[in-house]
Amino acid sequence: MVKKINWDDVPAEQVTPKMERKLVYGDKVMVAKMKFKDGFLVPLHHHINEQVTQVLTGTIRFWFGADKEETFDMHAGDVVVIPANVPHEALMIGDVEEIDTWSPIREDWLDGSDHYLRSEE
Repeated sequence: MVKKINWDDVPAEQVTPKMERKLVYGDKVMVAKMKFKDGFLVPLHHHINEQVTQVLTGTIRFWFGADKEETFDMHAGDVVVIPANVPHEALMIGDVEEIDTWSPIREDWLDGSDHYLRSEE
């Protein structure tokens, strides 16, 4: 069944005082619209999901690899594709709004087992 959704109608989840997210998903893909406060750190982690991150506002500094051997900053309009199982970490520089897309859907985000994010609380 086709779903038409407006982001304004999607309830926001306050994951931590510095992270808010809205989720839209189907059977095989998930999209999250997120807002982060300056200084929020997504700790080094990896997952089975392929990820596409689009920066709408602000700057995200990404590190990739188990030893964080690759790094770059992403600004408004930048998009990165992160293959499944690639370790990555991200620091928000200034307030950030971004959209992430994953396939398959992030089951850990639905069942609340995404503890790596909630450690900022």
